[in-house]
Amino acid sequence: MVDMSVGGTRRRALVSFRGGGFAPVSITWISVLFFVLLIGFWQMASSLGWVSGLFLPSPLRIVDALQRLALSGELTQHVTASLARIGAGWAVGAVLGVVFGGLIGLFSIWRSVGVPFIAAMFPIPKIALLPLFILWLGIGEAPKIVTIALGVFYPIAIGTYAGVDNVARTLIRMGQSFNMPFHHIAFKIVAPGALPSVLAAVRISTSIALILMVSAEMIGADKGLGAFLLTAGNLMQTDNLMAGIVVVAAIGLCISGLLTLVERSMLSWR
Repeated sequence: MVDMSVGGTRRRALVSFRGGGFAPVSITWISVLFFVLLIGFWQMASSLGWVSGLFLPSPLRIVDALQRLALSGELTQHVTASLARIGAGWAVGAVLGVVFGGLIGLFSIWRSVGVPFIAAMFPIPKIALLPLFILWLGIGEAPKIVTIALGVFYPIAIGTYAGVDNVARTLIRMGQSFNMPFHHIAFKIVAPGALPSVLAAVRISTSIALILMVSAEMIGADKGLGAFLLTAGNLMQTDNLMAGIVVVAAIGLCISGLLTLVERSMLSWR
């Protein structure tokens, strides 16, 4: 409600509310329409001969390859091996990252050691360490799982201690003024405040884990999506190659959807 002066007469007029905040939403039908148009154009370009089927197979050929691989059981074997590796590696890296990042955020001694350590080690390409892990741990699952875990560890550790740093200090001081024990402050004030940053780091780390999984399997595995993609590329089986890429993308999309549900559940208070 504001006062307005019209012809010397003061009147009151309603003003629309403009403080809705910045809250973008995802419009599902637009996302679906985009992918439908993209795939339709791709199929049209292949059918009209605008692109070579050898270098970029059509969506229909990719669907046929997926069906053939699924019926033969080959696809199931590769997907199962890859999911086992990424699950184990991500779980180990995530747990260690949350613990290490929390210690850095809460204790000065750990911060003095941990921040320079992460700054020095994080830029190193993790896949470059795989041959070294093979020498240390032998040829098997351990080097690949350690590579994935290492790639997951750093972003989650960074996200965790950054989230701890972003917790309002007034809330911590308020807890201290009420003589709350340290572990209550850590788990009831700091942990919920840092949770959005931790979940954001988890989302980033899952993409890194997926990339490292494929890369590690290309170097030292006979089963897994990475090994399958490498073999298909070497044999110029581009329909199988694109089918494998579609499966990797589908896994990433499923993980992203699952994380979205977790975020909505754990951050509903926002």
